[in-house]
Amino acid sequence: MNRHNKMLSAASGALEYLFCPNQHDNVLILTDTYCTAIAHAFKLAASGKGCNVEMYEIKNDERPVKEIPAELAKLLHGKTIVLNIIKAFPEEISFRIKWIFKVEENKIIKMGHMPGITEEMMLNSVNVDFGKMKATAEKLIKKLDSSVQLHITTENGTDLLLGITGRIFTGDVGVKPGEMCNIPCGEVYCAPLETEADGVVIFDASIGDIGLLKNPLKVFVQKGKITKFESEDIQLANRIAELTNVDEEANVIGELGIGVNSGARITGNMLEDEKSLGTAHIAFGNNADFPGGGKNNSQIHRDFLFYDPTIEAIYSNGLKRVVMNNGKLKV
Repeated sequence: MNRHNKMLSAASGALEYLFCPNQHDNVLILTDTYCTAIAHAFKLAASGKGCNVEMYEIKNDERPVKEIPAELAKLLHGKTIVLNIIKAFPEEISFRIKWIFKVEENKIIKMGHMPGITEEMMLNSVNVDFGKMKATAEKLIKKLDSSVQLHITTENGTDLLLGITGRIFTGDVGVKPGEMCNIPCGEVYCAPLETEADGVVIFDASIGDIGLLKNPLKVFVQKGKITKFESEDIQLANRIAELTNVDEEANVIGELGIGVNSGARITGNMLEDEKSLGTAHIAFGNNADFPGGGKNNSQIHRDFLFYDPTIEAIYSNGLKRVVMNNGKLKV
């Protein structure tokens, strides 16, 4: 099977398992000149399922996009599936958040969000056994259910306590009307309580819009808010401080995610990195659309990834259970 056919097969499998499309579905594909081949694969796959497909392409001279183009907003009418297949520009985070909320206003639309997707991802982390991955995610969610705190540690010094009372863990392997998932998918995540995160995290894998880390970044958190960045790479610490200085809630914890995709690789592209089995990530910023809670309305949401965590769930009755040990899931 050649590369084109492999991408088409991956797109078809993702559509079938995640969206269950049929001839009654109307699909909108948001794309750009960087992702033409991937968008074409999804268009062919959707057409092959009997769907009606329309496309909107962002032109290079329009980047970075700050607001939702009027013509794009008009195309939402009557759509049941929206696929965002675009290159990820850090300056467009606020646009992407606005677009996500705009799409989610329509409670019948299923959305696949792919900022930064590449052809290599299509051949690796999208070309996976979705059923097996979903079963792993569901077992992990079951173990995390009803926990009130998580204690996260790593051998290189991470020691963080998160409050999660009343917050729900969910998986992204499959999407219901009015919901969104990433492609590649493969994480279990929740919105921790915004004022109950205390400790230090050492991020040593990658950071959204920054890429792979040559030197770790140490982030100190108190009552849910970043108090300090430290790194041997002074430029990195200063750059992250600058990117986070957008609004007051950009420094507030927004997410804990755990990767469950065995095909995902660490490449510096967070869309794939955060799904990688054996990793966890924490995001600071917006989580207002998270299932089961989330009160952070920042203009941005940036993920920070680290390797081989040990995650201990603590329950209201005092019981403690290790759900991941040095990057190995205990499910």
